[in-house]
Amino acid sequence: MTNRVVITGYGITSPIGNTPETFWTNLEAGNSGIDTIKKFDATETGITVAGEVKDFPFDKYFVHKDKKRMDTFSIYAVYAALEALSMAGIDTEDGSIDNDRFGAIIGSGIGGLPVIQEQGARLAKRGPKRIAPLFVPLSIANMATGNVALRVKASGVSRAEVTACAAGTNAIGSAFREIKHGYADVMLAGGTEAAICDLGVGGFANLTALTKETDPKRASIPFDKNRSGFVLGEGSGVLVLESLEHAQKRGATILAEIVGYGSTNDAHHMTTPLPEGSGAAKAMQLALDEAGIQASEVGYINAHGTSTQANEKGEALAIHTVFGDDENVLVSSTKALTGHALGAAGGIEAIATLQAIQHQYAPVNAGTTELDENTSIINVVLGQGKKHDIKYAISNSLGFGGHNAVIALKKWEGQ
Repeated sequence: MTNRVVITGYGITSPIGNTPETFWTNLEAGNSGIDTIKKFDATETGITVAGEVKDFPFDKYFVHKDKKRMDTFSIYAVYAALEALSMAGIDTEDGSIDNDRFGAIIGSGIGGLPVIQEQGARLAKRGPKRIAPLFVPLSIANMATGNVALRVKASGVSRAEVTACAAGTNAIGSAFREIKHGYADVMLAGGTEAAICDLGVGGFANLTALTKETDPKRASIPFDKNRSGFVLGEGSGVLVLESLEHAQKRGATILAEIVGYGSTNDAHHMTTPLPEGSGAAKAMQLALDEAGIQASEVGYINAHGTSTQANEKGEALAIHTVFGDDENVLVSSTKALTGHALGAAGGIEAIATLQAIQHQYAPVNAGTTELDENTSIINVVLGQGKKHDIKYAISNSLGFGGHNAVIALKKWEGQ
């Protein structure tokens, strides 16, 4: 016997909003959060734009000393988790849930990169004795999960997924399986990242992965023939997952159902996906198989779509392999608005996919004006978003190391 798994809450901090309402308003309108880099002087990196979180409401849940005990990626995750629990109507301290069956899986591709940069510089300048005592717990990638669990007393299943840009989606898929197979009643799941610093931008720039475009509106243009690299983003997206029985017993408002998860590896190259996209196609098919649905039943795909040539050629081929020429399957990458938030992308984009289902609206692939021969084989949403019948949707995440992760969501219809 297995459990059905539903979503009852979510929290978001992103370049296009720190509340569900603001996030959706900008998503629906196609308003980009990409702008010139403000967090540091990026002149020497040769990169000028990023998707930075703006007006983060730090004072809502934190005090000044929290900055000394958590790096930004952990702060983002705790914020999103608390927002998610609030939406779900869960108080973790009143005895209404079994905390031993309440867990957290939060993905991060890198962890505390700014503190790694800072302490590396301190080591070089002042020697090993001057490294901060909390350097390790500030920086290690599992501490987003650790800090969330500590804050909300989640003493059940607890771990981190560290699969580069697939981490957030892998985390949601793993949490889904924990509930489906009876190991937990409630899970916090998603991704978080805060890597916009000299080391992060410089590292990706020297890998020739980032665009050098200076116009924020033309920087992240997924599937466009003139795409030239991704824009680094940041933020966190965290979902509350529950077994259907648990959610119904407490009278929760159900937002959507998770019905499938697929995870594969290209086993091909450190950074370049399989040219024909077969690994990603297998992950999508696995998610559909677990959901028990046909490709023709999917109305929307939130693509990984990083605005890079190799990634999108492979992903377009993968989508075409699974979905063929079905014009009912609309595709867009919301990285056009947020940039690429690495390990947080899967969490942020799961929320975008959920909102697309709730509003029966496929967001625009903003900024893209002309597809090339490699990407015109899929039905990319151009110009403006579209009202659309979306009963099922999938969200794709593809990461360095060959990781492919896909989740399938279903519109909640009250049964």
